[in-house]
Amino acid sequence: MKVAVASDMDTPLARRVVAELEARGHEPIVHGALADDERSDWAWASERAARDVTSGAAEQGIVCCWTGTGASIAANKVAGVRAALCADAETARGARTWNDANVLALSLRTTSEALLGEILDGWFSTEASDDPSDTANIDHIAELDQAIDH
Repeated sequence: MKVAVASDMDTPLARRVVAELEARGHEPIVHGALADDERSDWAWASERAARDVTSGAAEQGIVCCWTGTGASIAANKVAGVRAALCADAETARGARTWNDANVLALSLRTTSEALLGEILDGWFSTEASDDPSDTANIDHIAELDQAIDH
């Protein structure tokens, strides 16, 4: 699976995200501080990863900044993105299951390498729910995206 990865800082954890994805058989597409020729600020880097997801260049995205909050906010401004800031595996599983989240936001400050592995396990081992109440919520989010675009 192609996964867009953005970070506003080139840190050991940001590099570990890329390495973990490769070790799991995914193909990372790097942005921001992880790329040689891109603006590294969190808003721009996260937007690029989010647009990869909505354009189909990537199936999922991971965006990182110091707290993860700014990266998630920026990614969520792109219509069609459902970015979730996850600090543990259970939140990651829930975000994928109930919210059909397609972009994972991570804090470079609070996410340890061990925790990163657990979060990625939760994220990639879970599919979106097909329960009608869950899909109705996702459909409503898509309607909100359309209302914002027009």
